[in-house]
Amino acid sequence: MPLHYLYLVIAVAAETVGTTALQASNQFTKFWPSVLVVVAYAVAFYFLGVVLKYIPVGIAYAIWSGLGIVLIALIGFAVFGQRLDGPALLGLGMIISGIVVIQLFSNAATH
Repeated sequence: MPLHYLYLVIAVAAETVGTTALQASNQFTKFWPSVLVVVAYAVAFYFLGVVLKYIPVGIAYAIWSGLGIVLIALIGFAVFGQRLDGPALLGLGMIISGIVVIQLFSNAATH
């Protein structure tokens, strides 16, 4: 796996941690989760910026945001007890399908 994909995975993971901490911060009223939001998003944007040297911004952002959406929805379900109905699951499946199509069939995925 090329190193820039590892950087993208780190960016997605950091964004996911930041968004989870955002929920846990209770609208920035809890100190440590709020600190984690800022640190995690800084890491996420740094690594996303590094990825942009190798992957076009539209493709990188589609993968970053799409995977983040799916992971946060799953964390919301598992950790925060947020429900996912059929249409939500269908939409998440479509997001994953879009990422797979980009990776398998697009020549724009890397510079």
